[in-house]
This record gives sequence, structure tokens and C-alpha cells, in this order.
Amino acid sequence: MPPEDPKGKTKDPWYIHLPGGAPFSFAGLWAHNDKLGVTSCTIITRPAEEPVSELHDRMPVILDPAVYDEWLSAETSPSDAMELLDHHLDGELQFHRVSRDVNSSRSTGDPGCNPL
Repeated sequence: MPPEDPKGKTKDPWYIHLPGGAPFSFAGLWAHNDKLGVTSCTIITRPAEEPVSELHDRMPVILDPAVYDEWLSAETSPSDAMELLDHHLDGELQFHRVSRDVNSSRSTGDPGCNPL
């Protein structure tokens, strides 16, 4: 059975990419708690914008490569980091539906990300 959302609607997998297949990076945070000996991370999300809002109401922040160095710098203040979240590539994303086989551990072939 294909996965369903909480409302019982069937979910279809989508291949989301930049034009030309250029790589991209999500904005995230990483921290280590010495007292607990725990390392944790999170991906920052935001309300989805066009065109992704056609698929879901939220999405990860995809940073513009021009701000990678500043995002990764320990010298960047929290307020400056918040401003960097506005430097995203949401509007450039493209997507198409792909075979549900991409989510199956039983799939024996390479379902790839070809459009259906």
C-alpha cells in the first residue's frame, strides 16, 4: 500500500530539484551537549512558497550558495542568521511526480527520478 497522510489521502513521491540538477543545501543547526553527551541537529523549515506550496504547506529552507560561508561561520550573530533565511532558492525549484518504487525497499531495479 502507498503511504497515506493523516487524512487518509495517498501520498505520491515527488522529485524536487533546481534547474539543471544543481546541488543545493538545507539550512540547519547542529549542537553538542557535553553534559548529556548528545549531539543533535535540525533542518529549518518555513511555510512553503510557490511552486512547492502546490505539494505541501511547509518545506526546508534551501539556502542561496552566496550565503553558505556566512551561514556556517561561528561569527554570524543569531539575528544575522535569521536574515540569511530570507536568502533562499524556493522560487527556482522544479518538481515532478516519480514512481512509488523510490520508497520501496523491495524494489529490485533503479526506479530513478524519471517523470511519470
